[in-house]
Amino acid sequence: MKNILKLATVAVLAVPAMAMAQTGGLPVVETGVTIGTGLAVIGAGLAVFGAGKGIGQIGGSAMESIARQPEAAGPIAQNMIIAAALIEGAALFAIVVAFLKA
Repeated sequence: MKNILKLATVAVLAVPAMAMAQTGGLPVVETGVTIGTGLAVIGAGLAVFGAGKGIGQIGGSAMESIARQPEAAGPIAQNMIIAAALIEGAALFAIVVAFLKA
């Protein structure tokens, strides 16, 4: 695993250096991407990160609750699924809004 991470790091660092060597300086690319687009993408990423963290906490807490009280596994699982769906819906809404603003 460490070797794969080292290889990926070298590739990420080497590609821009090779591009600059070929063009004789910093590459200039006109893409029409603005700062607002970048901020929208960052916002979408934060929404996904927050949703993943929230769903992970719900799942962990549900497993702990089921381990403490196995006879209540059914209602706990149902409530967990409902809460996870609500979080996922809110995250999807945040992503759509972020990309519409871009």
